[in-house]
Amino acid sequence: MKTMHCHRSSPIPVLAAALALLAHPAWSSGPEEPSALPWTGTSLTAYLQRAQEANPDLQAFRERYEAALERVPQANSLPDPMLQVTQFVESVQTRTGPQEQVFMFSQRIPWFGKLGERENASSAEAEALWFASQSRELMLTREVSQAYFEYAFTEKAIRLTRENLDLLAELEPVVEERVRGGGDLNPLLRLKVEMGKVEDKVRSLEEKRVAQSARLSALLALPGDSLLPWPEWAEPVSEPVASGSDLSLALEENNPELAMMRRRIDSAVARAELARLDGYPDLTLGVNYIHLGDPLNPTVPDAGKDPWGVTLSVNLPLWRGRVNAAKNEAAASQRAAEASLADRQNQLKADLSATLSQLQDAQRRLELYGTDLLQLARQAVEISRTSYEGGRTGILEVIDSERSLLELETQYWRAAADTWQARVHLQTLVNKPLNHAYSE
Repeated sequence: MKTMHCHRSSPIPVLAAALALLAHPAWSSGPEEPSALPWTGTSLTAYLQRAQEANPDLQAFRERYEAALERVPQANSLPDPMLQVTQFVESVQTRTGPQEQVFMFSQRIPWFGKLGERENASSAEAEALWFASQSRELMLTREVSQAYFEYAFTEKAIRLTRENLDLLAELEPVVEERVRGGGDLNPLLRLKVEMGKVEDKVRSLEEKRVAQSARLSALLALPGDSLLPWPEWAEPVSEPVASGSDLSLALEENNPELAMMRRRIDSAVARAELARLDGYPDLTLGVNYIHLGDPLNPTVPDAGKDPWGVTLSVNLPLWRGRVNAAKNEAAASQRAAEASLADRQNQLKADLSATLSQLQDAQRRLELYGTDLLQLARQAVEISRTSYEGGRTGILEVIDSERSLLELETQYWRAAADTWQARVHLQTLVNKPLNHAYSE
């Protein structure tokens, strides 16, 4: 069986896919609020770099790999030799002299191929843990990016909702003036109810910000008692995306989770072979040396000469039930690892297909709101306000048009955040930029 060699490698560039998102100039979301945190990054790059450096769960994965790496030379080494010393309380008198001490040195040597298979199994396990750490890096990249864009969207929602509240507040003096002039009180009541609802929405969003900031702080290993500054992010620019078939091929080739599971199959194969070899005996080589005292009759041939000898022993694996059970266990473990890989491949491909569909839908909504509907909604707000001030329409039409504008602007930025999140999700699945996911 081919021997696998595991070595300390530098991490694969899992950040490259996510950092490719920042190829366009960043758009500032507004002035940052003061923060007492020693870390005040606002870009996705800063968030990801901080997570890579400080996240304790990721560090735990790396340490598990380092620990597994140290098990490889242990698996390939021979058992410790044995040294036995016997001191006779009453020496045994022989023709050549009395036996006083016996020294026995022995070394057990596993059957041919056992050490190699143990090394193969341990090496494959170490490689699996290395790919597991890379998979965790990608997962952390995804978690941070998803939380980052949720946090960024919340900032947009708060800003837009406050702007809507300000627009409604500008109408309040006009409506009050009409009421003082003998007009109907109902428009003023409707306006105040609407303002109360919008203000409540602002407060709910601000509470949502606290929870999102705490979640991001946990991922970045930062104290969660201070609000993180608002992110800086760019509006997504339309980019070509590789086809679903190319992305699926890239997933098969580059996804570290699948690579991890393949290494575990390699380990199971090595352990199955090792279980078969356990049916063969191990050898034990030894050397015996007997120290003699002064002989009673020095004239006897070889008198006083210390004897020594070489020994060879083997264990007898007679209990075949144990050996066969071990082989059956190893074979079942191998089949389980292969089935787990097939199932995970299906799950990841389904996830890839669903996320690609979500990306296409988000980009469609982004284009729809940005090119057509927002322009019409802004015009409708201007017309309704002008008509109300001229007495040609009621306050409900103004409130409804401003509510529609707020909803569309919020949906536009929701689509923007969804686009970024879907892109990050796809890139962390295939571990390559989307526009050349299958290029070399």
